Amino acid sequence: MPELPEVEIAARRLTAAGAGATVESALAPGMVTMKTYDPPLDVLAGRTLDGVQRRGKLFLVRFGDLTLLIHLMSAGRLQLWDKRASLRDKASRLLVRLDGDRELRLREFGTQQRAWAKLLDADAVSDDPAVATLGPEAWPAPDAETFAALIDQPRHLHPLLRDQRTIAGIGRSWVDEILWTAKLSPFKQGSDLEAEEVEALRVAVGERLGHALDHYEQVIGATVPDKLPLPLEVHRRQGERCPRCATTLEAIHFKDYVMSYCPAEQTGGRVLKDRRLSKLLK
Repeated sequence: MPELPEVEIAARRLTAAGAGATVESALAPGMVTMKTYDPPLDVLAGRTLDGVQRRGKLFLVRFGDLTLLIHLMSAGRLQLWDKRASLRDKASRLLVRLDGDRELRLREFGTQQRAWAKLLDADAVSDDPAVATLGPEAWPAPDAETFAALIDQPRHLHPLLRDQRTIAGIGRSWVDEILWTAKLSPFKQGSDLEAEEVEALRVAVGERLGHALDHYEQVIGATVPDKLPLPLEVHRRQGERCPRCATTLEAIHFKDYVMSYCPAEQTGGRVLKDRRLSKLLK
């Protein structure tokens, strides 16, 4: 799933390339993509694309007093194309056709249609449940006092940091990188952290997300590719050597994601039980 750095760089590139364009038409080939019907999508015709912003992992595509709120979910991509898609393109979910034959296109890979969009009055965006429930932005990292209050919960750090109600923008890829950077176990509880560990975690959040954005600014051109060159050091690198201590990286496999970590630096040398092996041994 695209996370804060990936959505942020896409928003920047879309704004640079598309701001000021006039909408010629808008339609939603994805049968379940649009979660609103009033106002209808076709009212965007004739409006100007003001730019694209980000809130957490959400895109906010601005058209004056209307905003398209878009969530990519796990397999969506929002890109600006120089040529328009065929209506028979099975990956297309939402098409905002701009002057000059260009098109702002929401595509989704795979057979599941989970990516969604809402057309809202700009003033109503902050009240939408998808936005109103979000915690503070993960980047730039919150101040020390705010962050400490957010993390002080009796929950494991891995799901806690991925909870968008706690802090917005972190997902499965970057939480592994952040916890490795802070040298903290994914199973340590937020409420059990010492003050210096809380600060190390806060610094790691800002550093890793900021570094990712700096990386993308250097390597991503005007068009954001389908697969971004994520600057990951531990996520999904189980079996490789830890970049810091050369210990073999380990992982725990869940139903739909992998949690990667360094046992020497994060779990006191313990290799945590892999859920796949646990099931086989039952």
